[in-house]
Amino acid sequence: MIVVFALALVGAFGGAVGVAQAGEGGGGSYGRQLLFYNHSYGVLDRETADAIEHSAYLREFANFQVRTTTGSGGQTWTGRYLMGRETYLELFGVGDLPGADGTLGAAGLGVSTERDGDLATVEERMKAAGADPIEFLQTRDFGDGVPVPWFDALLTATEYDAFSAWAMEYRPEYFADPRGNTEPASFPGDVGRERYLSDDYRTHQMRDVTSVRIALTEGDLADTVPLLRAGGFAVKDTAGGGVVAEGGGTTIRLDAVARERAGYQRVEMSLNRPVKDRHVERIGNSTLTVGPGSRAVWTFAGNGTP
Repeated sequence: MIVVFALALVGAFGGAVGVAQAGEGGGGSYGRQLLFYNHSYGVLDRETADAIEHSAYLREFANFQVRTTTGSGGQTWTGRYLMGRETYLELFGVGDLPGADGTLGAAGLGVSTERDGDLATVEERMKAAGADPIEFLQTRDFGDGVPVPWFDALLTATEYDAFSAWAMEYRPEYFADPRGNTEPASFPGDVGRERYLSDDYRTHQMRDVTSVRIALTEGDLADTVPLLRAGGFAVKDTAGGGVVAEGGGTTIRLDAVARERAGYQRVEMSLNRPVKDRHVERIGNSTLTVGPGSRAVWTFAGNGTP
């Protein structure tokens, strides 16, 4: 689910002001990791977005859906989804989202808790580090006009250039609603990703997202780093500017660039079963390479531009 709920709060882009420099301090110093990669989204050129939407290959490769969702305040969005066991991708074309959120190169990152109550600890850590997270309740309307509490969220900023990040914790009311098609809890307080997503991934190749690389402005990066650190990721600087955050099975690389170069860059995925041969699928202005072995790599040329 995209962070369209931010629009309900401010509807504002422009000049993110970081609460901490990306290079300050170390990461992973809090002990138990509380936040894990949930999903990321990117806004691509229309040719690529349309090619993804109509790709027969993607429907075989992954648990693939094109879905319209109604969130808080009646906000709606239609995305293209590739869903794995615990993680997924959400892809849009230019103009699919309202306002500046729908411009080429816009992107976002959602990281979530596995245990009920951990989001409150993340908020405490962020405040102790000097950040000012914004609380938000996202709801979902299944079509009957009655919003169901979906997840609690912490936004990192109310203004951003092209990239937004948020922490999230699924609500018990959502798991209790049969229309969510979620799974039973595996332990007391289970609000995890595997419980949220269906097991339909088992009949496809894609298993999970193991790495994402996204280009963003320095301001957006500075707003994001405190969230990753508070969640327990090990955050390290990169030589070219940016950071790599590791932990929980998915590596998140964020590269600092000018706004015109921002956007989705590269996604790596694990497969349910190894494949012997290498398959290359051109999808619009992107290239998905599957195998050999148990790995797939999806690259987006020129930040999604021809």
